[in-house]
Amino acid sequence: QVQLVESGGGLVQPGGSLRLSCAASGSNFNIFTMAWYRQAPGKQRELVALITDGDTTNYLDSVKGRYTISRDNAKNTVYLQMNSLKPEDTAVYYCNVVGDWGINYWGQGTQVTVSS
Repeated sequence: QVQLVESGGGLVQPGGSLRLSCAASGSNFNIFTMAWYRQAPGKQRELVALITDGDTTNYLDSVKGRYTISRDNAKNTVYLQMNSLKPEDTAVYYCNVVGDWGINYWGQGTQVTVSS
């Protein structure tokens, strides 16, 4: 019954910016960590950024200084601000939420394409 809906993906030129959003809805439940993953064609899914319920953040080394993860607990929403985008950032981005019992919930994915 819990659903994560992503938005904000699209086509952007190198050096540009995008902001992804992921809103959780459905049954009332406790949200612990919120995160963003990405998967490029032929590649494994990788963790990009994570934020805990205590607002501790962690980032993939290749995106440090360029990406910022944040959360709005009142809206049950997690954001990913992506700046100085590179072609290597092209992937489908998935949001992830860890709730009660350590259960993982996934968004539907949103395409981010960085190209001139």
